[in-house]
Amino acid sequence: MIGTRRASPLFLAVGIVALEFAAAVTGFVASTLLPVVAGDLGARSDLGLLIAGSTLGLFVALPLASRVLARLGPRGTLAIGMIAYLGGLFLAAMAQAAWMFALGQFSAGLASGLLAIFGVSSAIRHLDDRLRIRVIAASSAMWIVPALAGPAATLGLERLVGWRWTLLLPVPFVLFGRLLVVRAARDDTRDDAPRPLLRTLSVPLGAALVVFGKGFWPLALAGAVIAVAGMIAILPPGTARLRSGTPAALGAMVLFAIGYFGADSLITVLLTSELEVSLGQAAIVLSAAPLGWAVTSLVAAKITSARFPVVGLGLTALGTAVVAFGSSFTVALVAWTVAGIGVGLAYPGLYLRATTADASGFTAAELATAVITAECVGQLLGRAIGGALSSSGTGLLASYTLFAAALAAATYAAARRE
Repeated sequence: MIGTRRASPLFLAVGIVALEFAAAVTGFVASTLLPVVAGDLGARSDLGLLIAGSTLGLFVALPLASRVLARLGPRGTLAIGMIAYLGGLFLAAMAQAAWMFALGQFSAGLASGLLAIFGVSSAIRHLDDRLRIRVIAASSAMWIVPALAGPAATLGLERLVGWRWTLLLPVPFVLFGRLLVVRAARDDTRDDAPRPLLRTLSVPLGAALVVFGKGFWPLALAGAVIAVAGMIAILPPGTARLRSGTPAALGAMVLFAIGYFGADSLITVLLTSELEVSLGQAAIVLSAAPLGWAVTSLVAAKITSARFPVVGLGLTALGTAVVAFGSSFTVALVAWTVAGIGVGLAYPGLYLRATTADASGFTAAELATAVITAECVGQLLGRAIGGALSSSGTGLLASYTLFAAALAAATYAAARRE
């Protein structure tokens, strides 16, 4: 009977790991191609528009996912999601202007969010703690091969067929992972209560105002205020105040995502424009942090320490600051590697703290929603604000100063664990 069939834990686990591999491929392709896309579309002053589209779409999907699933069911959600994902990616590949590229990325991000949230909610229900830990470790390992081969393969393919065809490289991996996840939970129609529509949508609305407010700071400032107010409204009480325990860990997740993912999205532009290194060298630096993250996470998972999140986030803050103000390719490579090692130390422990109820009284479902929201909010704000700053006269160095400051604040928040 529909709604009673248990999802296959094995299919769910393999599907989630495959989606993490697809996310790694997608991230490296997008970041490696960013300078080429910006140059070809004449969009050097629209970096925020180019990098924030997919994250805006993903966040818009957060309050819509449960509603779409309830109305269309798993199969309908899969069909609509696949159409929107493929259509958006092809629109971005055919774009002749920055707004067309951003619209395509927005559609692909929206579809990704709809399907990913369905998969994550199913995993929370059907994977026990032991299997979830293994899935987290395997997901970290999925970044190793893309980190080693992704930038070079992307550049080689771009020179062979152009950036438009190269942009479609992640499609087979994404489709494979999503099909596995939806197949495993295709009859799982139960879902949590719909998320508050207006409060949740205030975050991408505010971020969009930041992106489109370049050159007019009152609008950008208003957007930042709206986004932060929306974030405070939808995250658990105490998160904004960094109340000790779970709320502080969730706040640290937001600040970490602002700093690390914001810096990662602009690293190739920073290196090619400020240090004037080649795109190939920038791609090598790009892969250094995720590789350091993946390898260190595998080691840190076997040697747990309560101090890892604080030490790791401190290293990431230091590496981000040095890569921005470094004077050579070698300095940038070492600094960004250190930043990645820091994330590898910090992320597993921080994630566990953010999803542990302790004395907060939060349910498992509330914690799962909160940690996804925290990371998504941080990514969105980091990319939107960083892109807007970098596209204005303020420059890339101001963006990286903001990123390093956010990571330093995350270090403080992670220390508030009692």
